[in-house]
Amino acid sequence: MIEINNLVKRYGDKKAVNGISFTVNDDEVLGFLGPNGAGKSTTMNIITGYLSSTSGTVKVNGHDILEEPELAKKEIGYLPENPPLYNDMTVAEYLDFVCDLKGVSRDKRKKQLERIVSLVRISEVYNRLIGNLSKGYKQRVGIAQAMVGNPSILILDEPTVGLDPNQIIEIRKLIKSLAKSHSIIISSHILSEIQEVADRVVIINKGKVAAVDTISDLSKRLSGQSKLLLTFKGPLKEGLAKIRALPGVQSATPRLTDNTMSQLEISIVNDNSADVRTSIFYLMAKESWPILEFRSLDPSLEEVFLNITAR
Repeated sequence: MIEINNLVKRYGDKKAVNGISFTVNDDEVLGFLGPNGAGKSTTMNIITGYLSSTSGTVKVNGHDILEEPELAKKEIGYLPENPPLYNDMTVAEYLDFVCDLKGVSRDKRKKQLERIVSLVRISEVYNRLIGNLSKGYKQRVGIAQAMVGNPSILILDEPTVGLDPNQIIEIRKLIKSLAKSHSIIISSHILSEIQEVADRVVIINKGKVAAVDTISDLSKRLSGQSKLLLTFKGPLKEGLAKIRALPGVQSATPRLTDNTMSQLEISIVNDNSADVRTSIFYLMAKESWPILEFRSLDPSLEEVFLNITAR
């Protein structure tokens, strides 16, 4: 767990970070977002111990990053935006070098590296020069170096930048698998990636926390209510009446209709008492009205981000 309390970083008269507080829970993926100049990099550098704060505290699994830096840093693996790789080394030589830096003993090194290499799937390039690797493999090697020493927390800064779609999907799967045994902070400008992997997000703006919540709750807060889009084969008038009568449905509005299908926008009450989607599904099945489309209309993370940072 990381506990950040009232963090401030001042450069002269300017506060790059101005009273930021949030926590990262065990085995959680936290998306850390903000526009350029918002203070993301400064905050991450303070968390990792690269920078000292002007005031406030960062505790990593109970260890203060300023008072117990060695113990705190042992709990953190960091992948900066530009991975700290040496192109004239092989992957094997580089990871062995990182083990030296992190003080991994020789008797534990082989087993630990075998596990990491298997997890990040770089065994086929293990003896190749890093300079000859693709961008995707270099990112994997960067994540591997962050995992050396078995840290409980991983901080990943733009882990998918510059990757092609297939590589992005592979890194996304890797992050999800790592989240089973690590707390992860991931910062990215590719908001769709954050939406895919993050349990919660922290959005900062102008050095301050602008929002902390799950993506779904932020979306509901922005829209004021949850909305669903339903397209089905069935009569519009009768479908409207039956859906409006369901518990938890606040309103239903026609969006499209023709001789073959009807489409409704449905607003539901956010009281968590029942899942309205289940009721709608059983209604459609009972009436023999095939569902052609059924999805959420809540604002995307991109829309939430733009709304919050534009205030």
